[in-house]
Amino acid sequence: MEKFFKLKERNTTVGKEIVGGITTFLAMSYILAVNPGILEQSGMPWGSVFTATAVSAAFATLVMAFCANMPVALAPGMGLNAFFTYTVVQGMGCSWQFALTAVLLEGILFILLSLVGIREAIIRSIPTSLKKAVAVGIGLFITIIGLANAGIISTDLGTPLGFVSFNRAHASALVAVLGLIITIILYIMKVPGSVLVGIALTTLIGIPFGVTAIPDDWKGPLSTPEAPLMFKFEWGHVLSVKFAVVFFTFLFTDMFDTIGTLMGVAEQSGLKDKEGNMLNAKGALLSDALGTVAGACMGTSTVTSFVESTSGIAAGARTGLASVVTAALFLFALFFSPIFALIPSAATAPALIFVGFLMMKAITSINFSDPTEGIPTFIAVMTMPFSYSISNGIAWGVISYVICKVAGKRTKDIPAVTWALAAIFLADIIFEAVK
Repeated sequence: MEKFFKLKERNTTVGKEIVGGITTFLAMSYILAVNPGILEQSGMPWGSVFTATAVSAAFATLVMAFCANMPVALAPGMGLNAFFTYTVVQGMGCSWQFALTAVLLEGILFILLSLVGIREAIIRSIPTSLKKAVAVGIGLFITIIGLANAGIISTDLGTPLGFVSFNRAHASALVAVLGLIITIILYIMKVPGSVLVGIALTTLIGIPFGVTAIPDDWKGPLSTPEAPLMFKFEWGHVLSVKFAVVFFTFLFTDMFDTIGTLMGVAEQSGLKDKEGNMLNAKGALLSDALGTVAGACMGTSTVTSFVESTSGIAAGARTGLASVVTAALFLFALFFSPIFALIPSAATAPALIFVGFLMMKAITSINFSDPTEGIPTFIAVMTMPFSYSISNGIAWGVISYVICKVAGKRTKDIPAVTWALAAIFLADIIFEAVK
């Protein structure tokens, strides 16, 4: 164990790694409740998605442990699952099988790109400001979804959008606000697993309000896991323009999310080489790609690295041993799905809103004093929540970046890949306008 994980070299111990692994699980285990709830709205069975979420998280996190020796946990990503359900399925009218096929092919391409090093080269060519803008925009998009799921916001108040009254007539909204307050207090007090504890307490608060409903035939917290939806793909439309748009949106959203998380982990843990690059970057990216393929085969949206891994690092984790602990806990959670099934939208909404806050942190390092950087960032961030579409935010952010750099006579700042992306997104907008 010492030789493989290099515990002494990284100035850590088995005890620290165990504590770090548990902390990471507590920080991100809300995904076991939130991901099935979101994908269920695309028509997928809750129980099957729960199983796929837990197993794919455990698999990908174990691959990260043994291929990269990094204290990074993975699971179906927030924002990517929202794009899966609210944009691809509900917005574009596609089936969830169609969306899973795009996720599968994205993962396969990522494996190939990771093996030959192209993925790292592509990442380096994408403007830093747009990478950060995507994270911030997704955070706001997730926040809107959380507010809507809890019934906190409404379009029936005489204004385009507004807050409802927090009374018993809007019990779900009231419970969600109480849950958000609890989550904020726990987080500020640095309680391990503050988001998960907030979900649990909000679920309990919802019982007297009638928001949390316990079925009459409820048989207790333990159960046999439901089988995941294995290999449910739809190949009939893979050559369509719509599929290409969905595929590339999954591709680049996942890319931005992954690289941002991994760079943040490397910075916090000090796991960098002399040139400031992340250690074992190739193995980490490959782990992410393999997790995505496994998740798609089992029936869940894109698996990606979780920024909550930084909580485990703060607790002392420095190696893949912590990831082994986190993966084991995800497998253990498989046998407690009835508990997660009781959790109402009002209890998961605070988690969605709070994750939005966590994803907003990237905005502090964006150079808004430079209009050729700040304006495209603002457009990308603004478009995602207000158009209710992550893909729109990415498209308009890239297009506006090229426009601003050309207007500022700074075309040398535009990487070749960005030119290509702008052309693809612009062609899609024109196609949609004329068809």
